[in-house]
Amino acid sequence: MDPDALVYLDGKFVPKSEAKISVFDHGLLYGDGVFEGIRAFGGSVFMLKEHVARLYQSAGCLELGIPMAPDEIVEAVLQTLRKNRLSSAYIRLVVTRGVGDMSVNPATCRNSVVFIITEPVASAELPKDPRILSTVITSVRRDGVDATSHEIKSLNYLNSILAVLEANRAKVDYPIMLDHRGFVSEGSTMNIFLVRKGKVLTPGASAGILHGITRERIMKLCRDLKYEVVEKDITPFELLTADEVFFSGTLVGVSSVVQVNGKAVGSGKLGPVTREVYDEFREMVLRPEEGTPIFRVEKPRASAKRQRAT
Repeated sequence: MDPDALVYLDGKFVPKSEAKISVFDHGLLYGDGVFEGIRAFGGSVFMLKEHVARLYQSAGCLELGIPMAPDEIVEAVLQTLRKNRLSSAYIRLVVTRGVGDMSVNPATCRNSVVFIITEPVASAELPKDPRILSTVITSVRRDGVDATSHEIKSLNYLNSILAVLEANRAKVDYPIMLDHRGFVSEGSTMNIFLVRKGKVLTPGASAGILHGITRERIMKLCRDLKYEVVEKDITPFELLTADEVFFSGTLVGVSSVVQVNGKAVGSGKLGPVTREVYDEFREMVLRPEEGTPIFRVEKPRASAKRQRAT
């Protein structure tokens, strides 16, 4: 990251080296806060308003006040990109509970904190080919919907970190997590899809998943491609015997899973449905209607002659 990069912090743009929050912030002490990971492609922020809407949903579940209106958050994201002259970037939008005492009680925190980090990416476009990944079904279960629910995109990612540590020990790229019942839930930071007998399957809300913004768009994309999309409980057996498996998410985009627990998925290579979905997704993220433009487009002014005539 550029050492001269600017970070949005509570209404101000400060150099990266000066972007600091208190050690008494409950976001740091207790993971008490919410965030969104967002991507900008070629001058447009992909599904920005949808990400901001989810931020407010997560904050609402935590009774966490955001001291800005949604349109102000949108503009702050765009301004941060403009300040850093970025047209393609990864964006981290964070709201913490703010400074309080050492008690876990959120009532001791008076003012929440908003900050936005933007980081350049190598290319405005996604690569020609999707990432090819190996995975393991981790022993770490996804927290239940009545516990530290991952339907809330909070700063508490310890559940996912434990799963990633296990994947690291297994020397694979990512973990796949089961829910408390033993059904397939999701990856550590991504949603999962299976292709079986021409249908596209994905776990539903009962599996404790994050309702991914990219996941929702991929489901629509698959239906537009005339695939039947089914949200259902998925067993490990169905996962291990799937024709194809792929992840979706802000950072992974659409990535092909070709190995689970050392066993090849389908042919062990990128499958035709994943290929088609990825190719369409790769084109889709660059379409203006899919995002919010970063830089304002000035309308051409009428000529002086025309102005006089009117």
